[in-house]
Amino acid sequence: MVRISHDLADLDFETTSRLLRESYWGRSRTDAINKRAFAHSVCAAAILDGKQVGFARASGDRSVFARISDVIVWPDHRGRGVGKALVSALLEHPELRTVSTWMLNTGDAHGLYERFGFRRVTDGNEMRLDRQI
Repeated sequence: MVRISHDLADLDFETTSRLLRESYWGRSRTDAINKRAFAHSVCAAAILDGKQVGFARASGDRSVFARISDVIVWPDHRGRGVGKALVSALLEHPELRTVSTWMLNTGDAHGLYERFGFRRVTDGNEMRLDRQI
């Protein structure tokens, strides 16, 4: 059974950062950017038999707004509920219990998030700014 840790000391930073840099959403990041993002987020590492097999994080004000980002499961462990465990751990985290507005962006995992009640935003109120850095 997978164990979720919120302790950054349990994080295999090199593997996590490398896999994120190989993802379609994290290609432009550096290790320094990932390190800073993790330090300013509630992170969740999925641990199985003493080794990390997944990662996710939530950023925001920890009171009323949070954004789930960087949900990634190591390739050999996909399809085994690790992603669900990570998302659930963030939604249930004690520092995030009062959050009423959750957001995320995905290009390929809509079904995972819809299980938790997320829906595609179509009301035209959500706005986004993408800056080239």
